[in-house]
Amino acid sequence: MGNASGGGQRDKVPPLSNLRVIYIIWYRDLLRFWRDRARLITSFAQPFLFLVIIGTGLSSGIVFLGGASDYDYIQFMYPGIIGMVVLFTSIMAGVSIVWDREFGFLKEVLVAPISRSAVAIGKALGGATIATAQGLVMLVFIPFVGVSISAAQVFLLIPLMFIFAFSLTSMGILIASRIKTMESFQVVIQLLLFPLFFLSPALFPVERLPSWLGIPVRLNPVSYGIDSLRQVVLTPSQGMPSFGITIAGHTMSIVEDVAILALFGVIMASLAVWSFRNQE
Repeated sequence: MGNASGGGQRDKVPPLSNLRVIYIIWYRDLLRFWRDRARLITSFAQPFLFLVIIGTGLSSGIVFLGGASDYDYIQFMYPGIIGMVVLFTSIMAGVSIVWDREFGFLKEVLVAPISRSAVAIGKALGGATIATAQGLVMLVFIPFVGVSISAAQVFLLIPLMFIFAFSLTSMGILIASRIKTMESFQVVIQLLLFPLFFLSPALFPVERLPSWLGIPVRLNPVSYGIDSLRQVVLTPSQGMPSFGITIAGHTMSIVEDVAILALFGVIMASLAVWSFRNQE
């Protein structure tokens, strides 16, 4: 009862103070990321491996086996790799919560006379900002992929990436708020990340999947984030066929993809806030 009433009193902090808490938590996460240059550099090793080596190998294999060659597979894969960067960075944002718990910083934050809800929101915004920035940096590969993209498309990608990242970061924070050790968090995240990535249209078009496999792909929220990115990056002018997700014969538009992501994000953020407010 003491914890519940204490959490309720903390959440009655004036709105201006809540905004300040959100800003401080957001700024702290960005500062930690910027100072960790090794993390900044190595975060692009895996996307480069997927795009250049695996993408080239799979593209050659498709042609060699007599598969579909009416489009450039690396171009098709490119928005999926951007989505992979956003996905991995967003989910891993929760590691800072587990790290802070092990070193006692999180306990100091939770007992401070500030809103726990503001802490959760600040963490989600910080992780989403970092993931969006890393996704945008992936645009440096455009000359090597052979995709042309306008300034208007880039400006459209920013909010799409942010909504995508915020939804996944909120899920990562929710998971991290219930886990006590770094080892447990890494195991859980590894079990979650790869199904989310591979059961999405990042590496293959959905309409060419068996029906039994298409169901989990369409239930995966990551699929709609990657689909929206692909619709922006690979416009009809790129000479690419339509690879949009279809549900009951209806092809999802960017607006519909974003609506699903936003709904998922609201649910995850609400659960993350609830979890933080009920921390011991």
